[in-house]
Amino acid sequence: MSIPTESIGSIPRPPQLLEALQKFREGRLSQERLDACYDEAVRDTLQRFADTGSPVISDGEQTKSSFATYPLQGLRNIAEDGIVIPFADGHTRQLPRLTAGPFRYGVYAGSFVQAAKRYATRPLKQAVISASALSLLYPPEGIAGYSREAFIDDLIKETVADIRGCLEQGAHHVQIDFTEGRLSVKLDPSKQLLRQFIDLNNRVLAHFTPEQRQRIGVHTCPGGDHDSTHSADVDYADLLPSLFQLQAGNFYMQMASENNPEQVLAIIKNNIRPNQRVFVGVIDVLNPDVEEPELVRDRVLRAAEYIPVHQLGTTDDCGFSPFEDDTSTGRDTAFAKIKARVIGTEMAAKVLNS
Repeated sequence: MSIPTESIGSIPRPPQLLEALQKFREGRLSQERLDACYDEAVRDTLQRFADTGSPVISDGEQTKSSFATYPLQGLRNIAEDGIVIPFADGHTRQLPRLTAGPFRYGVYAGSFVQAAKRYATRPLKQAVISASALSLLYPPEGIAGYSREAFIDDLIKETVADIRGCLEQGAHHVQIDFTEGRLSVKLDPSKQLLRQFIDLNNRVLAHFTPEQRQRIGVHTCPGGDHDSTHSADVDYADLLPSLFQLQAGNFYMQMASENNPEQVLAIIKNNIRPNQRVFVGVIDVLNPDVEEPELVRDRVLRAAEYIPVHQLGTTDDCGFSPFEDDTSTGRDTAFAKIKARVIGTEMAAKVLNS
């Protein structure tokens, strides 16, 4: 029995693309030339993914400004002064704020799948942002003439359309990024916010058939940005029982950088449902050292002591560059780590099948 292995999403952008973006914003490069740079970055990313031996590949989110804000591109009812998220190293990220209704996506992720299909030689995966993350766009003081209830209804419709478009374009798996899950426990230790997030995402998932939900997954991690995190100090035990209440077929979970992975794996063992698969993180994306395949193998074998092999997969802890300006990890390093994951996962499968 083979063990499936997939990346989370983002790959560091090529220096040429980052340079082109800077020139474009300074008015020194045309949209046509920028689009050509985007196209080349996607083509190169897909080829390099295939070269690692990855059975499932992605565009590495090369054309997204960030994993969280791509739906907001081109919208005019967005301000830049939303919720601030602090990271452990002192830097922050600020979410946008919705200023008026109705809420609509400016860009749907299905367009990324459509563009990547031109160069893909293997099954494609696409990451999308969660409804719960986008719910944070609505300001606490409300919006005149546009209630929070109306916003949530619109948000669910748009999130469903985002996922459905990816499936219709032929995505092998669609991954909902839910990094705010662990953060929500930090923001609200009563876990009321977490319960709201779970309920909201399940309202989205309810629009899909059981067969479709087996192609939909959820990613959780403590946030990875500029080699720092926003919620690694939150115990996984405060998140995991609720996480597996999500009506999704796959769960992509940061694990390689956990201080006590055995404890977390034991919680997974006690909460995973028969129709769910857990892709455990075996690559620490915040560590610049490339893992040896033997280390990956051992991490997989440890996970197999707790998770049935037919419900086990492997992944990276997080995306390598979830925000466009995050250059803390080199592109070559990211692909070297991915190759180590692929090889180490194959080594573990051979041991488990022997």
